[in-house]
Amino acid sequence: MVQTLSISQLLHEELKQIIAHSAPGERLPAEPKLARQLGVSRATLREAMRTFEIQGQIRRRQGSGTYVIHPTHVLESGLEALESIESMAARLNIEVGVGDIQIDHRFPENIEVEKLAIPNEQKIWSVKRVIVTKDRPVAYLIDVVPDDLIYPNEIEKKFTGSMLDFFLKRGTPTIVSSLCEINAEPANSDVARALEIQRRDGLLLFSALLFAENGRIIDYSLSYFLPGYFRFHVVRRIE
Repeated sequence: MVQTLSISQLLHEELKQIIAHSAPGERLPAEPKLARQLGVSRATLREAMRTFEIQGQIRRRQGSGTYVIHPTHVLESGLEALESIESMAARLNIEVGVGDIQIDHRFPENIEVEKLAIPNEQKIWSVKRVIVTKDRPVAYLIDVVPDDLIYPNEIEKKFTGSMLDFFLKRGTPTIVSSLCEINAEPANSDVARALEIQRRDGLLLFSALLFAENGRIIDYSLSYFLPGYFRFHVVRRIE
């Protein structure tokens, strides 16, 4: 029995071929022209193109058009080891940088009180930043830390992008483990804006707690990754 591809599958394959045969930096035809060429509506085309944008194959620029990227670097790592994006990139010899950093000293939200197991009246440091490679935002990271663990001059002058690396370099508190939950998550408006994608585009979300040797939770983090730029794996063994 011959299996017939659906319209969306055919569109995906046609777009895949167009992108594959385009040079990095080449601009694709404008949406109206490309939609007519492929025999679909602009809305249908736009929805299909979002898949390739999330995968890092294309990038849409407001007022300019859609450009082919073909990312040359993928950050790939096993999940058995606890390491920051910066450490992972250095190990793979891939250059990454930190975009805008937003640091707030404030009272915690209810979910932060629950995750960090702290009193409502205890303030926290909230650190939000974008990770960039090849001038492309690829990850959006949020860390929430009880304020008694970090002095203001440390967070404002010595923080470079990774809360894990910050604690490891300082040496206190001693980190022993992390509990991480992994989900697929649609981008909210703030994350979408930071990563230059569309709202509700799919992202990989790591929600993690960082534990010190005395059992205290010292960090609650949310890490949003663009799937096309990251590949994670787990080594499984028979016990």
